[in-house]
Amino acid sequence: MPLINFIMKDGSEKQVDAPLGLSLMEVAVKEKIDAIEGACGGGLACATCHLYVHPDFKESTMPEDGAVSEDEEDMLDLAFDVRDTSRLCCQIIVTDECEGMVVAVPGAKVDW
Repeated sequence: MPLINFIMKDGSEKQVDAPLGLSLMEVAVKEKIDAIEGACGGGLACATCHLYVHPDFKESTMPEDGAVSEDEEDMLDLAFDVRDTSRLCCQIIVTDECEGMVVAVPGAKVDW
């Protein structure tokens, strides 16, 4: 299971073992990361699983065609403090490439 590092609003970090094949939203909800709600259950109908992906991992989280879907972009338009590294974590599937990934919840003080 890949180890994922979540940076919280207060600057603390939570490292979690993420089962392969789950979405990062499912992992965050299972691990009780309060800033990730996942209200729509991964149906691309909200932005409550918005987070920032560290630039070193941004490419590996992208869909096979290399672009964020129009539906995801539409939902990100509703999110707070969207950045270049913003993604909806319901759209990130945990793979071996996620090992060591660093993500931050909105409101976290990160310089990327």
